[in-house]
Amino acid sequence: MKYVLIGCGRIAVNHIKAVLNNHLELAAVCDVKPEAMETLLAKHGLEKDTSIRRYTDYREMIEAEQPTLAAIATESGIHAEIALYCIAHGVNVIIEKPMAMSMADADAIVEAAQAHHVKVCACHQNRFNPAVQATRKALEEGRFGKLSHGSIHVRWNRNKGYYDQAPWRGTWAQDGGCMMNQCIHGVDLLRWMMGDDVVEVYAQTAQQFHHYLECEDVGMAVVKFANGAIGTIEGTTNVYPKNLEETLYLFGETGTVKIGGTSTNNIDVWQFADQREEDAALQGLQEATSNVYGNGHTAVYADMMDAIVHDRAPYIDAQAGRRALEMILAMYQSAATGMPVKLPLKDVASLDFTGRFDKKEETNG
Repeated sequence: MKYVLIGCGRIAVNHIKAVLNNHLELAAVCDVKPEAMETLLAKHGLEKDTSIRRYTDYREMIEAEQPTLAAIATESGIHAEIALYCIAHGVNVIIEKPMAMSMADADAIVEAAQAHHVKVCACHQNRFNPAVQATRKALEEGRFGKLSHGSIHVRWNRNKGYYDQAPWRGTWAQDGGCMMNQCIHGVDLLRWMMGDDVVEVYAQTAQQFHHYLECEDVGMAVVKFANGAIGTIEGTTNVYPKNLEETLYLFGETGTVKIGGTSTNNIDVWQFADQREEDAALQGLQEATSNVYGNGHTAVYADMMDAIVHDRAPYIDAQAGRRALEMILAMYQSAATGMPVKLPLKDVASLDFTGRFDKKEETNG
């Protein structure tokens, strides 16, 4: 299956690893910085492979290569533009999170994919973590009973050095803050596990330490789900001195699970009323990961390839990406207005919150 990668930055290493693990035909890579392509390929010993073409214009690459599958791993603000171009040219796409920066763009991607009969996968790879998959299986089997509440805690660190690596980070146009960039994976898991249908979100966000950014570095929210369950969200890049945890809690009438680790990759608590033989192996499960992105990209790619071959929806489809984005934008809107926000959300974009923390910056300046 012919594959191309658009964007060769920080997350691209995981994409190339997934490509190699799944034996895809890596036809070409694209980045506006030629050195980024060479650095990425060198990390995998591919820098001398002349069969891998290099492009600095994704449009030129798509037209010349005509791939079956493209992955988009650029700055977030141009995900939608590139995705819509690929879809219009009949190319299936894996889009790094967030899928888009506005509800209008997310809806356009969903509609275009249907119109052009191509597959779109939102890259929320943590859904494939063994701990998450085991929990999802228990949930689908009804082992939790009625859900009471759940929470996600993303307690990470991002220092000035991280933001200095790429000027688009922490901007409303291209990235958003800690909720949109770092915490969207956890928010996706919470919504997915708690029933997807959300009635209302109430949030507060702040910019405590990162005054050189446009966006927030901490956010908290309370979520009301249609099934009556309540969710809480805590996300931040302010934890000293390094990443602490990404932890998901689920509490049901007959089950309690805590998925911990740096990126929801360990099972810390696994308790169910209907104890089973396999539960002993799951209690205390730990998955080794080389970075906070985990190992899920390989499974994302395997599923997407199978979805293309068998003409089915990907496990993490465009609607899933849209729902995760909707949660973050609802948090932003609630924090900006000081009011709860009803879902579904329409006509909201990250750019709507431009200038949100400018007064705070002036106060500290």
